[in-house]
Amino acid sequence: MIAFSLTFPSTAWGLESFGPWSLVAVRGVLAALVAGGCLLALRVPLPERRHLPGLAVVALGVVLGFPMLTTLALQTSTTSHAAVVVGLLPLTTAVCSALRTGHRPSRRFWVAALAGAAAVLAFTVGQSGGALTTADGYLFAALVVCAAGYTEGGRLARVMPGWQVIGWALVLCLPLSLPAAAVALAYEPVHPTAHGVAGLLWVALGSQFLGLVVWYRGMAAIGIPRASQLQLAQPLLTLVWSALLLGEHLTAAAPLTAVAVLVCIAVTQRS
Repeated sequence: MIAFSLTFPSTAWGLESFGPWSLVAVRGVLAALVAGGCLLALRVPLPERRHLPGLAVVALGVVLGFPMLTTLALQTSTTSHAAVVVGLLPLTTAVCSALRTGHRPSRRFWVAALAGAAAVLAFTVGQSGGALTTADGYLFAALVVCAAGYTEGGRLARVMPGWQVIGWALVLCLPLSLPAAAVALAYEPVHPTAHGVAGLLWVALGSQFLGLVVWYRGMAAIGIPRASQLQLAQPLLTLVWSALLLGEHLTAAAPLTAVAVLVCIAVTQRS
């Protein structure tokens, strides 16, 4: 969660130097090169054919979809607003897990998860003046694709190491991300700054690779629904980074909503 909570502030930094398409494509290329190097160095065999569909879902949801949609959203949305909206990710992941694996959490689990989701929705509508914005649309779409990627990744992490799950997903995307990076860099202006480069490096190595390595391992260990609810802590952590790193002014509603969501974490974990 610490690695993921830095993703939005790092993306905001990256957008200071790179266009949205360049940032996402280069992020994917850098992460794929690191992951591919690790796979080669350790002589990891190619994944079995039966695992390829699942890896494709991870690639489309976690490597391509979520980074692109959230980056587009952050062009017009503050990181604090986006962080609270993404607090819905645990619920969407739990729903995807239930549909995909047939696992049925307890009624108290669902009540707590829905309460957290309701708090996030109320915050989103209130902050948007009673109507959802285009950025909110990007964020809600990002929740769906990311939940699918998390669910498939957590399932695959039970039969192969978590770092190999994200590693192969990144490598599968390289034929798309490499030419996309070349085209995007040719058309979008680049203005390198310390913040911009640091943001790019973190979203590529910290968020896109290292964070997902330990995340998928954890999901395999304690189960997808329970692990997904730990993400309810992510909005509060991101709010802290937004204030410290970006100097964003937080309204009272943001931390209050994040705290309400944290209460839901305790209930879901005990359920």
